[in-house]
Amino acid sequence: MATRIHPLLVAFAALVFFFLVGPLVIIVGAALSDTSFLTFPPQGLTLHWFSNIFEISAFRETMTTSFLLAFLGTSLSLLVGIPAAYALHRHRVTLPTWLSTVFVLPVLIPEIVFGFSLMKSATAAAGLPIFASLLIGHALLVLPYCVRVVSASLAAFDFSVEEAAVSLGSPPLKTFFTVVLPNIRAGAIAAFILAFITSLNDVSVSLFLTGPGISTLPIQLLAHMEQFFDPTIAAVSVLLMAVTVAVMAVVEATLGLSFLTK
Repeated sequence: MATRIHPLLVAFAALVFFFLVGPLVIIVGAALSDTSFLTFPPQGLTLHWFSNIFEISAFRETMTTSFLLAFLGTSLSLLVGIPAAYALHRHRVTLPTWLSTVFVLPVLIPEIVFGFSLMKSATAAAGLPIFASLLIGHALLVLPYCVRVVSASLAAFDFSVEEAAVSLGSPPLKTFFTVVLPNIRAGAIAAFILAFITSLNDVSVSLFLTGPGISTLPIQLLAHMEQFFDPTIAAVSVLLMAVTVAVMAVVEATLGLSFLTK
């Protein structure tokens, strides 16, 4: 016998759905509007504002910087986060309990405070170049995501398998790369996706670390809004959403989204 769903539950689910999807529909509609200003519903349809993104040199340059920064920052974060998560699980008895809290501080601290601290320490005090400061800032910003997601995979890993490999003569480092890492690759991939998207869309930290000649796409978007209010703003937003969907589509096509939950 089929269970009847209460109409109020259906109405509430529909309300939540429209609350989540509604803003995205408005942004897409505004990006396609054939007007020189942001409006919804669109008055005519055009793809001119998408091509306008690549006609503006500032958007082209900051887009390249953002993607490079997100890739390098995420890769650097994983190089630190995977060994850190492994150590926290493998040696959780000997390591102090407060050590795991250190790796989530960038999330616990407000991003504005975090960005200002990095500006004072990395850019002003240490005198690092702007791109290097941005790279360090983004790597630290996404480090908690890498540690936590990889830790979730390690929580389900049976370390007795690693001990068996070592007892049979496999060197510890080789065992890590041939036994441990293949078993947590789903967590590493999920961590990379989450960290990459977070870094690509970051505003608060980048706002303090950008400087003359180097900026990121979200910061350039804010600067563009100060002078113009055309649908190019919405087109850039749609482009960022499309990148997020494309990343998830690649994962689905190659591994399957169910792979990330294994």
